[in-house]
Amino acid sequence: MPANLDGLVWVILLLGPLLILQRSLHREIQAVFLLLTRRLEIALTLFSLLFLPGVFLHEGSHYLMARLLGVRTGRLSLIPRPMKSGKLQLGFVETEATDIIRDALIGAAPLLVGGVVVAYTGLSRLGLSALWERWLEGGLVTFSSAIQEVTGQPDFWLWFYIAIAVSSTMLPSASDRRAWLPVAAVLILLLCLSLLGGAGPWLASHLAAPFNQVLRSIALVFGISLLVHLVLWLPVWGVRRLLSAFLRMEVA
Repeated sequence: MPANLDGLVWVILLLGPLLILQRSLHREIQAVFLLLTRRLEIALTLFSLLFLPGVFLHEGSHYLMARLLGVRTGRLSLIPRPMKSGKLQLGFVETEATDIIRDALIGAAPLLVGGVVVAYTGLSRLGLSALWERWLEGGLVTFSSAIQEVTGQPDFWLWFYIAIAVSSTMLPSASDRRAWLPVAAVLILLLCLSLLGGAGPWLASHLAAPFNQVLRSIALVFGISLLVHLVLWLPVWGVRRLLSAFLRMEVA
């Protein structure tokens, strides 16, 4: 693939599986809590508490970005509440109506801040880059030793929990993305006008590489998030299956 497009390709390849696995993991965790407690309210409360650090970072990012951009804020809540659509809203922050640029930046704040936290946690605290290097080497023995090295990192389980809590809550919600479409439309229009004006070679030589590097960074965050979700999904799925068999109950 072209070197200036690999970041975009990796983002596209990783985002879909991450969204699917994230939703599946959330369903499995909620099902485990529901099987254990037999009370929907308690199960949702436990689920919310489990991801509270990520929710705090998500809503706090909205709040700080709004204040930095001079946008007034209202209530900030970390108390979960069910929505009419059937989804669970883990928190929210109220902001005044503003222009689409600032609205888009406020909506993207959790992804920006959460991405930094996930990248730092995965690479610096968990040492996940060692797993990738061993995988490329192709040796099962070296890969197994790398797993032992990773799990032997100081405070591994604490940092693994932070990676899960943040990566599970950093993706912008539908309301966070409401200004992204008009902003994207304006950027695409400007790009088309630039290309028609003959600025294509200049854009390719000056902006393609930095833009691709940004996409590579996003793909790295998505890759780390996908890995930690997969690692947690397997045991949670197993626990849910065992509980269902033992209690002879299934969660619809």
